[in-house]
Amino acid sequence: MFSTTVTGEQFFRAILETIQMVGFSLLLGALIGIPVGILLVITRPGGVLENRALYSILNPVINIVRSLPFIILLVAIIPFTRLIVHTSIGTSAAIVPLIIYIAPYIGRLVENSLLEVNPGILEAAEAMGATPFQVIWYFLLPEAVGSLILSLTTATIGLIGATAMAGTVGGGGVGDLAIVYGYQRFDTVVMVATVIILIFFVQGIQSLGNTLARKIRRY
Repeated sequence: MFSTTVTGEQFFRAILETIQMVGFSLLLGALIGIPVGILLVITRPGGVLENRALYSILNPVINIVRSLPFIILLVAIIPFTRLIVHTSIGTSAAIVPLIIYIAPYIGRLVENSLLEVNPGILEAAEAMGATPFQVIWYFLLPEAVGSLILSLTTATIGLIGATAMAGTVGGGGVGDLAIVYGYQRFDTVVMVATVIILIFFVQGIQSLGNTLARKIRRY
């Protein structure tokens, strides 16, 4: 046993639940957020496919969703969560608000990464007769790969923190263990153990992201 209240099996299950929440939320959030980030860059004034109407809709919507603290978003969309997964408690229920939380966050991070690309590269591509799709696929995205990896690393770490907050409403994972056993039952051993686990996750993901970005930027 790790403590008087929690067994090793419970810790292992909580870790798996956290990995599940982060994995699914990051995957689905990225599938939404990356295209949104690209759209923000190419439709902005002066973009490759300038579209002020679309940009004026996307930009404030992302700002509105991102302005909501995750714990408030989690509670506010409980009816929607029930509609999707037929429950508001547990790991599956936590994934729904996590996706809504992380998608615009990734979108904004992707936008910032793409805006770091030297405009001269895009101008040269257009001067060579490249189509908007070619400019995006062959010039914009490849130039920003290293920065995009760091952006997704930041998003993943943010997700880990959000999954911990999901524990306050029975979302499962390490955060749930910390709230139910560490805080409510005053078990210091559990609280310290969950903190160490979260630190391990964050350090590991950050190190992996830094390594991948550094290797890519060398080429």
